[in-house]
Amino acid sequence: MESRKSSSFIAILVTSIVLFVVGAAGLVVLFNLTVPTLGPRWLMFFLITMAVSGLMLLPAYFLNIRFPSTPPADAGVLLREAIFMGVYVDLLIWLQFGKVLNFAIGLFILVGFALIEGLLRWRERSRFTPGGSEEQQ
Repeated sequence: MESRKSSSFIAILVTSIVLFVVGAAGLVVLFNLTVPTLGPRWLMFFLITMAVSGLMLLPAYFLNIRFPSTPPADAGVLLREAIFMGVYVDLLIWLQFGKVLNFAIGLFILVGFALIEGLLRWRERSRFTPGGSEEQQ
């Protein structure tokens, strides 16, 4: 079982590095070679989502190891949590561009994402498995 954990860590690490490098390199190219029109602005949001998701994938992995849940978090759950953080940062940047971001709005959005993730994990936990989770794996 430990070898499976280490191989999943290597897969998570590679995915995290690829997401971050592609997002950060894309942002460097975007900032140096384009003007801030509509198309490059949407590309910036996409690249920020990739870079932040790459950065948050490893903390999501370690938090799910430190605080295990009844159905263990697989790679899809970890990627979803990292993408939620990328979208959260995108929303904060978008609201800051419009000069409407304040601490309360940022906190409410964060609580909303945490509530969505909690409900999704609750749904995963409540799925019926005929033989139990031990026999399925």
